[in-house]
Amino acid sequence: MKTKKLGRSDLEVTQLCLGSMTWGSVQNDEADGHTQISHALANGINFMDTAEMYPVNPVSAETCGNTEIIIGNWFANNGQRDKWIVATKIAGYNKAFIRPGQTINEKTIVEAVEGSLKRLQTDYIDLYQLHWPDRGSYHFRQNWSFDPTAQPRDQAQNMEAVLRAADRLVKEGKVRYLGLSNESAWGTAKWLEVSEKFGLPRMQTIQNEYSLLCRLYDNDLGELSHQEEVDLICYSPLACGLLSGKYADGTIPAGTRRSLNENLNGRMTDNAVKAIDGYLAVAAKYGLNPTQMALAWCMRRPFMGSVIFGATSIAQLDEVMGADSLELSDEVMTEIAEVHRTYPMPY
Repeated sequence: MKTKKLGRSDLEVTQLCLGSMTWGSVQNDEADGHTQISHALANGINFMDTAEMYPVNPVSAETCGNTEIIIGNWFANNGQRDKWIVATKIAGYNKAFIRPGQTINEKTIVEAVEGSLKRLQTDYIDLYQLHWPDRGSYHFRQNWSFDPTAQPRDQAQNMEAVLRAADRLVKEGKVRYLGLSNESAWGTAKWLEVSEKFGLPRMQTIQNEYSLLCRLYDNDLGELSHQEEVDLICYSPLACGLLSGKYADGTIPAGTRRSLNENLNGRMTDNAVKAIDGYLAVAAKYGLNPTQMALAWCMRRPFMGSVIFGATSIAQLDEVMGADSLELSDEVMTEIAEVHRTYPMPY
C-alpha cells in the first residue's frame, strides 16, 4: 500500500484509511468489525479512523462509543496496537447524544480523550480530531443556507484553552497529533495562528467530506492545505455508495445505507443522479471499476493525505483496496473534469 506522511507530523499512513462508523450498528456487528480490521491489516492498511460518537446511521446516545469498544476489544484479543495508526474524534456541541449542550473546551477535551483511551484499550491516540466546530459548520449540505454572522467573532480564547489542554495531553503521551474535521479555511487558519503564537500543538489534518460529487474543498481549503501543509483526510469518497453504481436505476439493495436513509442525508438529488450517470459512463468507457475509479481520483488530488472508506463486507473491502494500485490516464481525468463542469455541485 502506498503511504504518505500527514502534515508536518511523522505519521506515515496508507493512502487508504479503514473507516469504522458502521461497526456496532445494524449494518455491522463486532465480529464484522474484527474481521475487517484483521483483513485490512493483512493487506497492508495501517490507518484506521473512528470517533466517540460512532456508530452512526442512526447515531444515538445509547450506542455512542460502541465502535471504539469494538476496536479496543480487537486490540485486547490480538495485540498489534503498534501496527495501527488510530485516529478518533471528540464530538462538538450537540443537543442529544454526547455531553449534551457542552462545548469543546479545556475540560471536555480531557474527558473525551480519557474516555476514548479506555474504550480503545490503548495508552495513546495517534491523531485526535475535533469532529466539528462549536461555532457551526457549512458541511452536510448546510452550505446552501450557511450564514456565519451569528458566530461570535472572538474564537481565539477558546482555541488557546483547548490547545493548552491538548498540549498537556501530548506531553503526557496520551495524544500524538491533532486534527480538525468539518472545518472551514478561516477556522483552520485561526487554529494554526493560535498554535503558532503560543507555541502549542498545530493541526496536522482536516477530515472533511470530499468526492467527485462534493468538491467544496478544492478552492480555499485546497490552497490552505498546500501553503500550510495541512492534509485532507476525506470521508464519503464514494458519496455513501452512490459512486459505486450499486444504486443505479433506482435500485436500493437490502442492508445498504440507502435502505436505512433513502436520500442519504440530502445527497440524492436529480442533478446527483445525472452526475453519477456521467461518472459511471466514464468508468464503463475505459473498462474501470467505478468504485476504484472514484477512490483513485481522490487519492490523486494534491492535498490528499488519506481517503477513508467504509465497507460492510470483505468483498467490498477487497474491491476498495484494488484502488491503491490504479493509475488513471490523462484521458480519464479529462472526461471526469468534463462531467464535473456540467454538474459542479450536484447536491
